[in-house]
Amino acid sequence: MDHCPPLLVTIVGPTAVGKTELSLELAESVDGEIISADSRLVYRGTDIGTAKPTLAQRARAPHHLIDVVDPDDVLTLAQYQRRAYGSIDAVAGRGRQPILAGGTGQYVRAVVEGWGIPEVPPDHGLRAELEEYVGCQGAAALHTRLSKLDPTAASRIDFRNVRRVIRALEVSMLAGRPISELQAKTAPPYLILQIGLTRPRPVLYQRIDARIDRMLASGLVAEVRGLAGAGYGWDLPAMSGLGYRQIGLYLQGKATLQKATQLIRRDTRRLVRQQGTWFRPADPHIHWFDVEIVDTDSVVSFVQAWLANPHSSHPA
Repeated sequence: MDHCPPLLVTIVGPTAVGKTELSLELAESVDGEIISADSRLVYRGTDIGTAKPTLAQRARAPHHLIDVVDPDDVLTLAQYQRRAYGSIDAVAGRGRQPILAGGTGQYVRAVVEGWGIPEVPPDHGLRAELEEYVGCQGAAALHTRLSKLDPTAASRIDFRNVRRVIRALEVSMLAGRPISELQAKTAPPYLILQIGLTRPRPVLYQRIDARIDRMLASGLVAEVRGLAGAGYGWDLPAMSGLGYRQIGLYLQGKATLQKATQLIRRDTRRLVRQQGTWFRPADPHIHWFDVEIVDTDSVVSFVQAWLANPHSSHPA
């Protein structure tokens, strides 16, 4: 008997487009469980500012990779990928449908494309040495060093992106193998359907503004104040993320609440544009739906048709 690999459905798209509601409706219709692919939902205590699924929403379907680290911890991309694969395999092993949903492009692509992620911890001494070299010789000279060690990696990295050049050199030197070799992709053992949600940009911006208003009305300022009061510093990734950094400026007396709110709106729009570089309408691997035109029931039906015949590239 042929062994059918696990089926994985992913739901991607920009912030505030409607991924959470679709993932819940889909999970309820196909006996699914949701694996978060949002880098901000991993932190405990950051509930309002990240638009984390509510307890009521989480009661509708099991969720994974939410609230997994404290705000002063770090979850590396490699750790996320490993946990995501573990969650997908566990859900499928229980006979339920794994649904990977979120707007963090690196997280989604690392899982569906099987990125090789070198697990080489930072060597601060080596980094300082390389930074000093840049200070003396310049960024182009550092990039030339990388070209000699790993021409493939050098061809992919702009010499002006000094941080990435340093990291590539660091990994290659410490691992004893070129970083490009370590980063080779290995497709995961799943059959994957990628669903992309979109809305016209003006509508999306209206939804973002309404969401930010709800966050503020729900106590975003108090949430950020509480985290700061618990000793979490403003330089932590969790505290310097979208919403938290701007409200932090207000709490530190560096901006009015009105100005902080304007900054959240501006930076959320910037995030939408960044997400567009990860999830492109021209990507042939993603089936796009404009949810201003197509209702969620139709998207759910599309997914159900694929689950019934996953070898079909165009479900009915």
